[in-house]
Order: sequence, then C-alpha cells, then structure tokens
Amino acid sequence: MYIYLHGFASGPGSTKAKYIKERFASIGIELQVPDLNQDDFTHLTISRQIAQVVDLFPTDGSPITLIGSSLGGWISTIIAQDYARVERLILLAPAFDFLYHWLPKIGDEALNSWQSTGYLPIYHHAVQRLLPLHYDFLVDTRKYPLSAIDRVLPTLIIHGIHDDVIPISASRNFAESRSWVELLEWDSDHQLTDMSDRIWQEIRKKCQL
Repeated sequence: MYIYLHGFASGPGSTKAKYIKERFASIGIELQVPDLNQDDFTHLTISRQIAQVVDLFPTDGSPITLIGSSLGGWISTIIAQDYARVERLILLAPAFDFLYHWLPKIGDEALNSWQSTGYLPIYHHAVQRLLPLHYDFLVDTRKYPLSAIDRVLPTLIIHGIHDDVIPISASRNFAESRSWVELLEWDSDHQLTDMSDRIWQEIRKKCQL
C-alpha cells in the first residue's frame, strides 16, 4: 500500500500530490492521499494526523510505503518509528525540527498572542484564506522529538538546496547520523514542483515499480 501525506496548511489537491497520484494510477496502482485537515484545520495536531494515517493501514498486514511532503514527511517518519509495517519512506523536503524553523518566523508577539488567546491565524493554501489554528498544535508537536527517530529502514530524502522554509541543513543533519538514509540534494526550492518528473522517477526506482 502506498500513502502520500501532504504538508502543513496544504491538502490532497496540491500540485505534487495530484501529479504523483496520477503517475501511480498510470501504472495501475492506487495512491492513497488522505486530507489530513479532516475539515477541521483549527484543531489539527500531529497526533491526530498519525491516528488518521494508521487507520488507513489494511488489516491484512501488507507492507506500507509512506511518501511525505514537508510536515507530511516528518509525520511519515514518526509513524515509521512505531509501525514495523512501514517498510519504506520517501520524504520530500521533510520538515525535520519543524518548530525550530517555523516559530522564529511567527515572532514573539504573535507567539505570545497565540498562547494567550488560544488561536493563531494561518494562511491555508488549499482554501486560500486565513484559518485559526489552536495552540494545542504547538503543545502536541513538542511531544515528538527528532532525536527519538532511530529505526533502520530504507529512507530516501529529496530536498532542494534553495529551500527557505526548511533549510537543507535539516535533512543533512538527519542523514548524517543515520547511515540508512539516502539524501538527494537538488537545485530547487521547498515546493519541488519543478522536479515532479524526477521525483516520480526516483519513487519508481526506490519502490521497484
């Protein structure tokens, strides 16, 4: 089974998600692309997304390949740590140390307001407007330290060297201490949309499709 996890404030209709789903369909394979927003972005948490994805796992015990973009890549990694059925990870600009890179961009004033009011307006690319995000998202995300990831399994990371959202150093640091991780550094940005065909070719090679 193949599952694609979209990024933060995104959705299953993103350019990469649609392209990769179409490519899988062209060779007769269904790619599951769940909407991790669940029509309730306001109460989004890492834990809720993990539970949603795990609920998709078939009951026959068949192996799972997770393809995750940005925050979806980080969530894929967390899931693979605890579920042996995940046999392979393909991560596209994974949001390792998400809070470390994201919170400084919010700023102290907005962060304090988020904590005191309970909500922070976030521009959601799928609906193209601001949506409130509850402070529980921050509290919950802190439960998942990157240092806890130590399961050995085939892992491919594709990361753009011009990524200004999650710098490529995040993936370099992750791969450096984990010999089972293959890191491809490409001349692209965080979205990697100009690399869609190359991404598909790497997926086919990694999954032997």
